[in-house]
Amino acid sequence: MSFEAITSVTRAEAEAKAAVAAAEAKAKQLLIDAEAAGKAAVEAAAAKAESELKELRRRTEEKSALESRELADTLRGRQAQLRAQAEPKLEEAAALIVERIVND
Repeated sequence: MSFEAITSVTRAEAEAKAAVAAAEAKAKQLLIDAEAAGKAAVEAAAAKAESELKELRRRTEEKSALESRELADTLRGRQAQLRAQAEPKLEEAAALIVERIVND
């Protein structure tokens, strides 16, 4: 083999090694970048989910408070209605009780 051929092969091998090293370095950097982007995307999704959960919790609490007030109002109305129905019968019931006590 001639000196030029040996030099050419040696140069080609060195260039191939340099190309492989450059490709490996680029692949490592791409992997690091992809991991960083993935981590950022996960963090962003978690922050968005937390924000949506907080808003959903707030709306649920508002709705629950409103329904609770409506139920309390309904119950107060029903209580007043039952009291109004019972008032006229109160004296009759008291008289009946007194009559039973006196007659025994």
